[in-house]
Amino acid sequence: MAQPDKTPTMKVVRESFGQLPDGTAIEAVRLRGDNGFEVRVISYGAALQSVFAPDRAGHLVDVVLGREDLAGYLAVRRFLGATVGRYANRIANGAFELDGARFQLPTNDGANALHGGLAGFDRKAWTITAIGADPAPFVTLSYVSADGEEGYPGQLKTDITYRISGGTEISMEIAAVTDKPTIVNLTNHSFFNLAGVASAGGILDHRLTIAADTYLPVSPAGIPLGAPYPVEATPFDFREPHPVGARMQDVDQQVQIRQGYDHNFCLRGGATSAPRFAARVEDPASGRVLELWTNHPGVQFYSGNFLDGSVTGKYGRVHRQFDALCLEPQVYPNTPNRPDFPSARLDPGKPYRHTSLYRFSAS
Repeated sequence: MAQPDKTPTMKVVRESFGQLPDGTAIEAVRLRGDNGFEVRVISYGAALQSVFAPDRAGHLVDVVLGREDLAGYLAVRRFLGATVGRYANRIANGAFELDGARFQLPTNDGANALHGGLAGFDRKAWTITAIGADPAPFVTLSYVSADGEEGYPGQLKTDITYRISGGTEISMEIAAVTDKPTIVNLTNHSFFNLAGVASAGGILDHRLTIAADTYLPVSPAGIPLGAPYPVEATPFDFREPHPVGARMQDVDQQVQIRQGYDHNFCLRGGATSAPRFAARVEDPASGRVLELWTNHPGVQFYSGNFLDGSVTGKYGRVHRQFDALCLEPQVYPNTPNRPDFPSARLDPGKPYRHTSLYRFSAS
């Protein structure tokens, strides 16, 4: 992929990204900020296909995993940069009750439903409904999920807007409305490597901070076992910066059963009206920093444990274990079956709102 222009004349560029087998056109939109910062969004899965960010010397590299072309995304499902839903993360046994009615979802992660089922929002062609550069470069994509799609009740109309809200900051705003009571948990599933996805290094030396005093221990299948557990004196204590890989060899059952980190961290204060600080990642070598701010109550930290070398991404790089990490702002996993967790219910007339900020800088 070509390096972005550090002094682009156009802040927003719209271009083709191929066609689905049924002839549906898929598009890409480039949003350009300061000093070469550039984000490329594709309408397949409303996904972040690339993010070029500068290091402390101003050198630009792409910091998110993705595929070079549409054929790659269609061939293997890996949620790379995608919008996932209707329900991000897992629902135990693919089933839940709502107002006395039981709903059975397709199961696609063992006995559980994961990231929206067999053909979730990451496998859909979204429509670009708005695009512009005033007051800042942005694109809005929309998708209408029919009542009963993947087993979920209610028609859900979703809009997602990606915006360069600062010189090197991405704002993601998701809005959704339903015509029946339903459950909703939408997030972005980007895999980040701040050293650059074309580099030979992984993310084990990235220094991570998460603003959470508790996390959710899980079963071997990734389903939360009980109430939030204190991170104090565990490998899950990222209240101060720690290298991602520093404690992976600790004798800790939770790290071992998921082959690394794949857990929801319960952010201080729960859901908020406006985004607040949730996490910070720094690559010491390049100085690149990513801060996540969100209005959601949790963030799933996934250290790329199950990247298995079966997918070749951009720049000819094979995606291997610990090559990238995810920080997914969300409602907790299996919330529809856990009344003690923050609710994922959405009712008619009460819009769903998710705002997250991805702030890039260099130390």
